[in-house]
Amino acid sequence: MRRFAQLVDTLIYTRSRNAKLAAIADYLKTTPDPERGWALAALTDSLNFPAVKSATIRAVATTRVDPELLRLSRLHVGDTAETVALIWPDGAPAQRGDPSVDEVVAALANATRATAPEIVAGLLDRLDANSRYAMLKLATGGMRIGISARLAKTAFAQAFTVPIDTVDELWHALSPPYIELFTWAAEGGAQPDIAATPFFRPFMLSHPFGGDDLDLATYAAEWKWDGIRVQLAHLGGETRVYSRGGDEISAAFPELVAALQIDAVVDGEMLVRGTVQGGGLDGGAPASFNALQQRLGRKVVTRKMLEQYPAFVQLYDVLMIGQDDLRAQPWSRRRERLEELSNHLPAERFDLSPVLEVDSFAALAQLRDGARDAAIEGVMLKRRDSPYQAGRKVGEWYKWKRDPLTADCVMMYAQRGNGRRASFYSDYTFGCWSESGELLPVGKAYSGFTDEELKMLDRFVREHTVAKFGPVREVEKTLVLEVAFDSIHASSRHKSGLAMRFPRIHRIRTDKPAAEADRISALLAMAT
Repeated sequence: MRRFAQLVDTLIYTRSRNAKLAAIADYLKTTPDPERGWALAALTDSLNFPAVKSATIRAVATTRVDPELLRLSRLHVGDTAETVALIWPDGAPAQRGDPSVDEVVAALANATRATAPEIVAGLLDRLDANSRYAMLKLATGGMRIGISARLAKTAFAQAFTVPIDTVDELWHALSPPYIELFTWAAEGGAQPDIAATPFFRPFMLSHPFGGDDLDLATYAAEWKWDGIRVQLAHLGGETRVYSRGGDEISAAFPELVAALQIDAVVDGEMLVRGTVQGGGLDGGAPASFNALQQRLGRKVVTRKMLEQYPAFVQLYDVLMIGQDDLRAQPWSRRRERLEELSNHLPAERFDLSPVLEVDSFAALAQLRDGARDAAIEGVMLKRRDSPYQAGRKVGEWYKWKRDPLTADCVMMYAQRGNGRRASFYSDYTFGCWSESGELLPVGKAYSGFTDEELKMLDRFVREHTVAKFGPVREVEKTLVLEVAFDSIHASSRHKSGLAMRFPRIHRIRTDKPAAEADRISALLAMAT
């Protein structure tokens, strides 16, 4: 465990991407199986221990540390794992040891809600502070140490001189601790055979578009839908649904699993159908992202939810039909095959995302600017001769989002951030005025500002706090924030009746009196 903790420590304090790649590659080359496989799974958030949650860690810590001291320490540090790792009393020499990552994973995997506290406490007693932190991060998932799954896979490919695209494809078909993957890459064994599995193929991604005039004879345009990107793969009688990150989400969307019964792999945007007042589908039109959120992150889907928020896919592309791999073919040919395939798919679950027929780039720009539909973010531009390749390829695909909406809001509450922002009040709740003069919360943002602006905002919070509610500070209602957001929707879950999509701080309006901030009615006029 100590070697893994040293790797985590190195990655936290290393800014250079190349240095991080080298550190991970060295660890993978010099660490035996299954240790390195479990470590790799931990770095890429591929481990899950249902019995061990943050609440479990906090409860265990209160058995050794005064609860009020723990609470105050957590407020100061900003991270539960780091707080407990630092504050946990060192074990007696007879207790100390260095359990392997394999031993830790086995212990956590066998834990139940009843036994988890004792197991976690026993492990903490055997570890030093650095190892305690690494173990707790591994146990609760979400390492948050500046390592993406893509970077970890790149380090693996560099360590053993194998193609990153092959690693990417094999990755999601295999399970931790990835023994077959290491046998192939590190020991020259046979490449794992995943042909009989409806496995995940990495998505082709796009670059933001700068607005330069493009030749529409070279590029095709289509809508950029405001849902979540998904891949559906059917093979040998089994269908799986994958998210953009390669996580399988089939259980959450059984209607999509049932709908694809043809051997194929398709790429598209998942949305839900709109409903009309009193029930029933709104002509099959896509609903806003706010409606889709009712289906996201749920382990159990009720019949009522399936009826109220029926999922469907706007089809973008096709990667496979039968045993025919289409990814090397140009977009124009894949589009033809997708149009043919769509005729054999159930219309209630699959729509063919239309190609936008415009006679000039200026006309496309006008169409994009006027697209304020609840389910549209902007347009996509795709080279007609582009193959389907994993990752972002320069000059192939572009996303051209519509300009964000903005509103002048008043800061109401603030909370400390996590990680490097743990010492700063960096999460801000803001509101707009009702017609009766009441300030109602309309959103929360923690991005969009520079480091210098963060310091200024943190200072404002500290100097203008009027009340404290646990980790939350209420501030004087005097600072106006210009907030940018992609869209805004009616929501019965919020007192203001509104929910913003991707809010971020656009400007700090120290020049504007709070009384001149926007009203709820102005935001309602923007709602889709």
